[in-house]
Amino acid sequence: MTEQETKLNAVESRVTSLETKFEMFMRSFDDFKTEMRDRDNQRAEDIRELRQDMKAMQKNFYTKMDNMDTKMDATITKLESKIENIGNHVRNITVATIIGVATIAITVIYSIVTH
Repeated sequence: MTEQETKLNAVESRVTSLETKFEMFMRSFDDFKTEMRDRDNQRAEDIRELRQDMKAMQKNFYTKMDNMDTKMDATITKLESKIENIGNHVRNITVATIIGVATIAITVIYSIVTH
């Protein structure tokens, strides 16, 4: 073989080797892209699940707050009723005290007048 043929064979061998390495690199790169895509899809799914969980937690929170408001309103109504009853008792005791003091005053005046 001539020197040019030897060089040409070496170049062709090198090109074949480079083509093989390039094909291997492209397969590896495709695998990498697929793996990244899978990871992105998994992250997107995780984010979707987290958002759903957050919505459920938020709904649960608002439900509990509404229940607390309802219970608080009922408690306030009961307290208002009890305070009103206490007011009625105080008024009754006040009237009884005034009647008692008036009775004592009348008795004292009557006993002074009759003696």
